[in-house]
Amino acid sequence: MDDEFTGLPLAALADAALSGARRLGAEHADLRVERVRSRALSLRDTQLETTQDEETTGIAVRVVVDGTWGFAAGRALDPAAAAQLTERAVAVARACRAANAEPVELAPEPTYPDATWVSAYTLDPFAVPTGDAVALLAARNAGLLAAAGVVHADGSMHLVKEQKFYADLTGTTTTQQRVRVAGSHTALWVDPACGRFETLRTLAPPVGRGYEWFTGSDSSCWDWDAELAELPALLVEKAHAPSVAAGHYDLVIDPSNLWLTIHESVGHATELDRALGYEANYAGTSFATVDRLGTLQYGSPLMTVTGDRTAEHGLASAGFDDEGVATQTWDLVRDGVLVGYQLDRRMAARLGLERSNGCAFADAPYHVPIQRMANVSLRPAADGPSTEDLIGAVDRGIYVVGDRSWSIDMQRYNFQFTGQRFYAITGGRISGPLRDVAYQATTTDFWGSLAALGGPQTYVLGGALNCGKGQPGQVAPVSHGCPSAIFRGVRVLNTVDEAGR
Repeated sequence: MDDEFTGLPLAALADAALSGARRLGAEHADLRVERVRSRALSLRDTQLETTQDEETTGIAVRVVVDGTWGFAAGRALDPAAAAQLTERAVAVARACRAANAEPVELAPEPTYPDATWVSAYTLDPFAVPTGDAVALLAARNAGLLAAAGVVHADGSMHLVKEQKFYADLTGTTTTQQRVRVAGSHTALWVDPACGRFETLRTLAPPVGRGYEWFTGSDSSCWDWDAELAELPALLVEKAHAPSVAAGHYDLVIDPSNLWLTIHESVGHATELDRALGYEANYAGTSFATVDRLGTLQYGSPLMTVTGDRTAEHGLASAGFDDEGVATQTWDLVRDGVLVGYQLDRRMAARLGLERSNGCAFADAPYHVPIQRMANVSLRPAADGPSTEDLIGAVDRGIYVVGDRSWSIDMQRYNFQFTGQRFYAITGGRISGPLRDVAYQATTTDFWGSLAALGGPQTYVLGGALNCGKGQPGQVAPVSHGCPSAIFRGVRVLNTVDEAGR
């Protein structure tokens, strides 16, 4: 934990804010002090195109007065300012009370005095000079440009360090630090005769790790050199591949693609505020409504999906959420049946549950915590096969690798996904590359077609740094782990065929 953050007058700020809330009659009050630092780099070929370095520091006070929320935030980190924010938050609650048709109830949570949690990483990404990061991206782009068929190369890096102090009227105080990183390289091929182009991007996922993720200094980190060495040949292969014939195929889907399908069709659909119709921004509501809890056949009996805020290196992992709830792991779908949701304390009380599962998060001190997605992951088969063995079990199919574009309706039910690379499977063997592939289904039909899961050796934690939700909009980091898997008889479209036939 950085001394610069822990050296702030955190206890004095909490005392000023919370004692004021107690004096003014709040039923609940919490304070957050946050510092979020981010750095983004983008290179076009070997030249730096954009660089961004930001730091946001501030304080937020949230209260419940007479069953109504009040919130206020500011930048000044002194006790007098904290006390003023509490007064403002209480005034907001009282002003809004007449319009509140549903009094706020919060599920209870044990008290955690003086708890500290730091995410697992080796090298602080902000200890690395920006020039060194730019040089690393430029060198890797230069390697791509030196290969036959590559006319342009893009490289990017995104680094975040998030520090939070939380305190509430029950006596909970938590101090946390989370580090996360993301990076990618994209190679471009162009046909000079007609201008047709193809791109191919690295598969390295964003992770809750440090700068070691980019250098490979830890053997568990991504092997960038190996992936970048094969990327140009894969790009040229893709550019000259035949276009897919639309139809129904058995799909072997790699974790580098399947994570996004999980995010859109399971992750968003099992957010309780969406299922209840309280939330529709960015991703709509959900077909997985509460009246179907315990009965909805979400997928085949092979399908078990967990919500998890504890996974090592998970982007949504933390020790405590932004309501002081200790993070947990729980089932969302078990043996193919919908059995749970992602909750914050208010949503847990709304469903009549004894406890939240720790899904409240605010992306900045000036935003109110809202229910956000956990690491939502498909469990592998304990003694499951390798990806090669899964391919061997398919007579006529397609192996799908890497994520690209997607489309899904506002109930998270009808969808279409593409990918980075595709390979025809014939008689249990890869028979050649394909392009222009998209797969289309309803959520329950797709997961109902799940026929085999890979073993733990195929499991990869994918994810994104920028899942959007709320109004005003907020972004949240989230990971989704999964193994390779077989889906039988899925409809495949040719993306250059306007009719989709």
